[in-house]
Amino acid sequence: MPTIRLVNVTKQFSKGSKAVDQLNLTIEDGHFVSLLGPSGCGKTTTLRMIAGLETPTDGEIYFDDTCVFSNEKGINVSPDKRNVGFLFQNYALWPHMTVRRNIAFGLENMKWDKKKIENRVAEICKAMRIEEYIDRYPAELSGGQQQRVAIARTLAPNPRVLLMDEPLSNLDAKLRNDMRAELKRLHKQTGATFVYVTHDQLEAMTLSTRICLMKLGILQQYSSPLELYGKPANLFTADFVGNPSINLIPMDAQMAGDAVKLSSADLQLTFRPNEPVALPESGKVVLGVRPEFLKQQDENAVDAQVESSLPSGMETILVTKVGAQRLTSVIFGDVDFKSGENLKMGFSGNKYQLFNGDTGMRLTSGSLEV
Repeated sequence: MPTIRLVNVTKQFSKGSKAVDQLNLTIEDGHFVSLLGPSGCGKTTTLRMIAGLETPTDGEIYFDDTCVFSNEKGINVSPDKRNVGFLFQNYALWPHMTVRRNIAFGLENMKWDKKKIENRVAEICKAMRIEEYIDRYPAELSGGQQQRVAIARTLAPNPRVLLMDEPLSNLDAKLRNDMRAELKRLHKQTGATFVYVTHDQLEAMTLSTRICLMKLGILQQYSSPLELYGKPANLFTADFVGNPSINLIPMDAQMAGDAVKLSSADLQLTFRPNEPVALPESGKVVLGVRPEFLKQQDENAVDAQVESSLPSGMETILVTKVGAQRLTSVIFGDVDFKSGENLKMGFSGNKYQLFNGDTGMRLTSGSLEV
């Protein structure tokens, strides 16, 4: 399987807007990489440029050391010669063909031997657990079964890379969860390189080995899911990844020895950074507190009042107010709270984030003291 490299890739449309702007990205062999971001961020355009379905305005794309696109060198390898499989959002199955014929059709067009086609169809149907549906038509299948057929058809020619454009968005919530597990199993089984477009951060977090987070065509962060969550590069990353969203609190900061004194209208805290930190000249920072790190406890705590409580059995999303400052937390376990109830919310651990209030870039992580 190849390593895919995008070097200064730009896609500009006729009206001057850039769907992708100077993107540098290396997708290592065998990885499951998700292109994540809000609508219009350029993730599908990036996927289509890798496939050869969209022509970049500038830059270069490599599969290993082979250049498949270069505006400067005049190279643009056609999609059928890039040996990639593309899985569309709507599956695009032939309604008048059985499962067997849907999978075999592309292999026939590639002039595979008849016996080899039969063996490959049987092999891929077994891998996708759809042997019993092999003589059914798409209309006789559920959404999840159609999804498996579409994946089987895409994998049948043994593509070097499997590209997927929001393939689970048409499924209901339970089926999406089942198919996520199926895709993860399939990735491990095949060892292929998967590139996956989604706007669903939970999908990206649970499936990927690495996530490419984009905003308005510009790469924001490219890292493992846990690093993206635990060490967000900037405020956009911190706010986009995580549900419930991170608490972002604008504060004034002042060095006090190795610590940082943080103050706002409703909170006065001491931040102890995990490494030396240089504050912005303005002293403006943003404190990031993940909901699971804001705990109901008596020590190292502030007085808060319950605004709303949303229990779901396994956990409760709790919204409290400290003065006018609203804070969201996650309380694990089967608990509920009454609106207006007074309680103490405290800080423990050293995974609180500090961002530059002027640039939005992450400064460091550390612990908090009241």
